[in-house]
Amino acid sequence: MTPIQLDHTARLLAEMLTFKQPADSVLSAYFRQHKKLGRQDRHEIAETAFAALRHYQKIAAALRRPHAQARKAALAALVLGRSVNISQIQDLLDEEEQTFLGNLKARKSEFSDGLATAAELPEWLIERLRRHWNDDDILAFGRSVSRPAPLDIRVNTLKNKRDKVLAALQNEAADAAATPYSPWGIRLPTKIALNKHELFLDGSVEVQDEGSQLLALLVGAKRGEIVVDFCAGAGGKTLAIGAQMANKGRIYAFDIAEKRLANLKPRMTRAGLTNIHPERISSEHDSRIARLNGKADRVLVDAPCSGLGTLRRNPDLKYRQSPESLAQLLQQQHSILAAAAQLVQPAGRLVYATCSILPEENEQQVERFLSEHPDFELIDCAALLAAAKTGLDTGKYLRLDSAAYQTDGFFAAVLQRKAV
Repeated sequence: MTPIQLDHTARLLAEMLTFKQPADSVLSAYFRQHKKLGRQDRHEIAETAFAALRHYQKIAAALRRPHAQARKAALAALVLGRSVNISQIQDLLDEEEQTFLGNLKARKSEFSDGLATAAELPEWLIERLRRHWNDDDILAFGRSVSRPAPLDIRVNTLKNKRDKVLAALQNEAADAAATPYSPWGIRLPTKIALNKHELFLDGSVEVQDEGSQLLALLVGAKRGEIVVDFCAGAGGKTLAIGAQMANKGRIYAFDIAEKRLANLKPRMTRAGLTNIHPERISSEHDSRIARLNGKADRVLVDAPCSGLGTLRRNPDLKYRQSPESLAQLLQQQHSILAAAAQLVQPAGRLVYATCSILPEENEQQVERFLSEHPDFELIDCAALLAAAKTGLDTGKYLRLDSAAYQTDGFFAAVLQRKAV
């Protein structure tokens, strides 16, 4: 790391470590303000900043207020998160910083004594997880999400075939491989600049975690059906469902955020999809939704959630969520699921999903829904995934985690409205 890169990293962390805004938003805004930074500079700055987030518990144990000592936090991230030897950055250090890093390295074994620092999880989350897991499980989870995620992409079957795309990508990244479960996925442990790649620009591929791809598989949409993506966001799953339907039928992509839906529109065009109809709604109770009551063949509810399954990509979320924000999310999930259920026709399918690993957001929400909606029944995810020849069996629910499956943490339940 150069002195200029270190200076920029420290300035970035001074804001990022307040946890007032999403880390990726802070990073994007910073790079927009500093357009002269080159590609390698941006890579070093971003990697070190996110290493600081992934190792924040250890850094906070060594520094009283990390955001107020951001340069030291950046140096600690290099040593703890990026495995840089102190001798490699000797020229960047003054005497005090040299002493600080020496003490930090000496304390490395001490950090494994406490579960918070060993698992890199805040106390509120450890307390919550202990309701369901033992400490060994918590430690395994924490360590699995403290590592950077690979780049997963989905091949758009309307434009290309996975084998053909994989062969092309292996010329640039020899470690590229087909994902083990999704029939459309490719995993790139060594990341490439995909947003300027011809396969991305021509709509052949989209960035999408394998777990997210499997959610679309569980929706099981067919040509000519009416499908609703109730919380579409920027539309990654919407696009996968559209390709699954071979561009036949109609997909309603609802979301409360105009900006997210605006991001979906150019992606639709690039993917060659014309059967998607984005629509902003004010809430799950928007009167415009009622026109679809009892008419949808499939409804996907990728519910707003804590995001704790995505900590490999969004390590700041564990510090931006809290017991209070989780309580609000639980109420919101219950309300959205009940509203979305009204759209499902008899014998139609409702898929409830989150990118969380907390049973409160997952199994418990589904059990509550079923107790309140006797006209719905649970469909076995294992049977659906077996029929799709995925080779994956996580039981009646889809439960994915980074440690066991190398995906983000995902949960899904498939519910079916009973035929009249």
